[in-house]
Amino acid sequence: MSQESSPAAPANFIKNIIEADLAAGKHAQRRWGGKPGPAADHAGAPLDTAKIRTRFPPEPNGYLHFGHAKSILLNFGLAEHYGGRCHLRFDDTNPEKEEQEYVDSIIESVRWLGCSWQSGGENNLYYASDYFDEMAAFADYLIAAGHAYVDSQTAEDMRANRGTLTQPGRDSPFRNRSVADNQELFRRMKAGEFADGAHVLRARIDMAAPNINLRDPAIYRIRHATHHNTGDQWRVYPMYTFAHPIEDALECITHSICTLEFEDQRPFYDWLLERLAEGGLVQRPLPQQIEFSRLNLTYIVLSKRKLIQLVDEKHVDSWDDPRMPTLAGARRRGYAPAGFRLFAERIGVSKTDSLIDYSRFEDAQREVMNETDERRVAVLDPLKLIIDNYPAGQVEQCLAPNHPQHPERGQRPLPFSRELWIEAEDFQETPAKGFHRLTPGSRARLRYGYVVECTGCDKDDSGKVIAVHCHYLPETKSGTPGADSVKVQGNLHWLSAAHAYAAEVRLFDRLFTVPAPGARREGDAPDLERDFLADINPASKTRITAQLEPSLQNAQPEQRFQFERHGYFAADRRDSQPGRPVFNRVVTLRDSWQGKGN
Repeated sequence: MSQESSPAAPANFIKNIIEADLAAGKHAQRRWGGKPGPAADHAGAPLDTAKIRTRFPPEPNGYLHFGHAKSILLNFGLAEHYGGRCHLRFDDTNPEKEEQEYVDSIIESVRWLGCSWQSGGENNLYYASDYFDEMAAFADYLIAAGHAYVDSQTAEDMRANRGTLTQPGRDSPFRNRSVADNQELFRRMKAGEFADGAHVLRARIDMAAPNINLRDPAIYRIRHATHHNTGDQWRVYPMYTFAHPIEDALECITHSICTLEFEDQRPFYDWLLERLAEGGLVQRPLPQQIEFSRLNLTYIVLSKRKLIQLVDEKHVDSWDDPRMPTLAGARRRGYAPAGFRLFAERIGVSKTDSLIDYSRFEDAQREVMNETDERRVAVLDPLKLIIDNYPAGQVEQCLAPNHPQHPERGQRPLPFSRELWIEAEDFQETPAKGFHRLTPGSRARLRYGYVVECTGCDKDDSGKVIAVHCHYLPETKSGTPGADSVKVQGNLHWLSAAHAYAAEVRLFDRLFTVPAPGARREGDAPDLERDFLADINPASKTRITAQLEPSLQNAQPEQRFQFERHGYFAADRRDSQPGRPVFNRVVTLRDSWQGKGN
């Protein structure tokens, strides 16, 4: 895998395939019976009004992550672009790992990204487990046609007889059972008469095939487990590689788009559908599997095993922790769905794995947020500023634009008074070279307000500065004719101490300190296996108490703003309370990680 160094033009090879199919009329005679089913259910139906059908088929055994977002946006986007339909299908064929909690979170995340499986009067939300009857019937057909048999070898013997990449496999001693014996054994498997692992149903293809996936792959196994959707109805469950092509065929999927790790499985996908089509069980033309490279980003992990470890071992707070690369975490942090879409458009799809720098994702988010998000003022590290010549008790309003690039969005008042909050870093008693903010004897503008001249500071017993004193120049208020009468270089953000309110703000940073967490580094011993947890960023989450402008007290969960100078912040969707929003930093205004190993 090579690390991407510069943006490249998005690849369009999948669009090229689809456009060629449409031009050739490949799917023009395809029929759709209004719901998934075998060929007989579609035979007398009208021609499908959807020009193409794609699908997003997650297994409900965890929360969706950034990599899934790429697939979601690709599949739904292609269907929308070409006048088709995209199905949301839960590949729930493994009863031991799937839960309703994951089903609910997947539905919520797909909706959050702005994708819908309801279009053209259709509601294309499906469950693979709803097709268990058809799958079992198709397995019966394969047995009857001599394309499948019940194998009673142990799992160890099956592995030993499978062969290697350079050596062919060996036939199972049970490979030549009669059709009648296989039918009876499979009937008893379905009836629950055998223990887990006692038998499996295998496709009969070629134990000497160069592609190991064609060496009589297992298609059904015994599992005495309760399923989240079908309960205890079944005692055998289809293997994913068997179920997946059947699901596509029943749903009349035209283009089955998946990631590169399924490329080696495509020959079995095609073999199975051809056998079923020969028996008249599925409609032609058959679905076409197309593979593309999965998303790989620096500074995160997308392995489900590693994500589970992060949650289970409490390295993060939850699956929707704003530092997690899950879509639930992204939503809670405040990332914009439109930022995901822009990012996906920019990286495109290809057949080549590459490592994309996380800053490209953040740049897409910034670009979207800069256009959409209104501005507000927040002082994250407050220091008192006292204007000694401003009348005590007086309050006036300064006007600040809600969005500087969109004057039509109006202005908002900021109360101005004698005592203000400014950022502690905006004052230096002994200024460093190039410092243009407040220092004794210097002048600076209070943004939207007046020019002030610093006269000194107060310190506590330890020598820490606790207040800065200044005088203001009354003729220099922003928006008045005298505003430009005094030229200054420094421009400070501020809030009236009497009107601002204290709030919890969480500063999130990247969860890992290195681009490839857990990867071997130069100088490591050849046999060293590094723990990705050793690369966790100890400063990935910081809680502070900040001073915010009054209007932010009414922010609703998930509402997002640009805190001027600091970045983009969103009200936490879980922890915010009415009148007491908790803000998460979504992303800084600029990339602060340049040069840190990128």
